[in-house]
Amino acid sequence: MFKYTRRVVIALASTAALAMPALAQSYPNGKPIEMTVMFGAGSASDVTARQLAEGMAKVLGAPVPVVNRTGAGGAVGYLHLSQQKPDGYAIVWSSNSISTNFHSGQLPFDYKNLEHVARVTIENPAIAVRASSPWKTLKELVDYAKANPDKVRVGNSGTASHTHIAAVALFNSAGAKITSVPFSAGQATVNLLGDRIEAAVQFPQAFVQHVKNGDLRVLGMLGTIPDPSFPDVKTAKAQGYKVGLDLWRGISVPKGTPKAVIARLQDAIRKTVESPEFMAAGQKIGFTPAYQPSDAFTKMIAADDAGLAVVMQDLGLKK
Repeated sequence: MFKYTRRVVIALASTAALAMPALAQSYPNGKPIEMTVMFGAGSASDVTARQLAEGMAKVLGAPVPVVNRTGAGGAVGYLHLSQQKPDGYAIVWSSNSISTNFHSGQLPFDYKNLEHVARVTIENPAIAVRASSPWKTLKELVDYAKANPDKVRVGNSGTASHTHIAAVALFNSAGAKITSVPFSAGQATVNLLGDRIEAAVQFPQAFVQHVKNGDLRVLGMLGTIPDPSFPDVKTAKAQGYKVGLDLWRGISVPKGTPKAVIARLQDAIRKTVESPEFMAAGQKIGFTPAYQPSDAFTKMIAADDAGLAVVMQDLGLKK
């Protein structure tokens, strides 16, 4: 009896092992894979997501339609995804916002409620001032802010946004106090050009043309690496400030999605990110292709989440 039972167990295990590769090969069977994007159509995030979706569709042989589900800084999109079947046909264009939404109290669950397929890109926030301003270096601006508490108004993309957190973290690290000014999409740069704020933290593409025109000056990158849009601009960390906050973007799926399906999606993402077309899009749109497989991506998110919790606590943004 024991031997018979053991044979059955071994046979079932072998069948399951064979079924996993078979599932990976059959998925997605031409069925659409819906990608939720939490920002509006035409935004940099949306354009990048559509570039990824187009490449994934070619590799998978199935359409990857993008659906914009905006609201609550991304919470609406994450809530939608968490309610979908874990079958690989619902994916989300995720980012650090999974953590900022949770720690600010807008999302009832954290990153552990999802499965994370692969990192796709890194975006590096930049701080800029008007070219006509007296500040030629980041140190000059920070020192002025230290000597004049709350006098330096720094625009960002909204309360608890990545650009808000990065800006305040920079000045806090130097013991300087600023006035943070939240704006809707694209308005921080407009208000900086209009002399209504002293500085702005945005992603590089918001500044590139204005720097070329001689209207703005970028003083530092607030991520961990230099940005190809401004190759001569050092990171804030390289200039002596303890800040390095990359914005990562990637693909996540509902908890419980089969590993074989995740592996298939991961392969499609890797091939897309490594393609010449995607790399060229990065130079045009303003992101750095930064593929990372599921296991490493999940560990990175865990470390990033822990760091953001501390930063948001220090900034009074953690609920």
